[in-house]
Amino acid sequence: MALAFGLATLAQESNAPPTRDSAHKGESVTTDQTFMKEAADGGLPEVELVQLAVEKSSNEQVKGFAQRMVEDHGEANENLKQLAARKGVNLPSEPSAKQKAKKERLSRLSGEEFDRAYMSDMLKDHKTDVAAFQQESDNGKDSDVKEFAAQTAHTGEHLKQAESVTGKIEQASKTPEGAAQK
Repeated sequence: MALAFGLATLAQESNAPPTRDSAHKGESVTTDQTFMKEAADGGLPEVELVQLAVEKSSNEQVKGFAQRMVEDHGEANENLKQLAARKGVNLPSEPSAKQKAKKERLSRLSGEEFDRAYMSDMLKDHKTDVAAFQQESDNGKDSDVKEFAAQTAHTGEHLKQAESVTGKIEQASKTPEGAAQK
């Protein structure tokens, strides 16, 4: 969910030194709830960004990456919704202002320019996601939320794929024959 995605705040919170009150269950539940909300915010815009990739990308690898995002994130988003419902956590119903701004920025681009910007965003998002999901998996207090984070393993695979596609785009843009072979 590019799971999205914007979880830097949570990762920073989790690295903060414990306070006298942080040992209380309410504090840890709040962190688990924050993780779920941030993960949902990251996953919500994936379908819209995939639609942009299909329309604006000039690269089949970018389109393939985008299709994988919609498939994997669709499943993860549904699992997260079910988990949140069981836990009584209200998830965002629409992308945040930051996510909307990203879509707006990308919608103004096309072709190679879109490909570079989209993949750059996906690379950045997935680096943040991997760290946040690992942090929750290791340190979450709610066992169900920890399990969700641990089982959403494709986040790491998405990062590897984003790195690979980004590298190929960068290489192709540096060589005239590589650009023609896309």
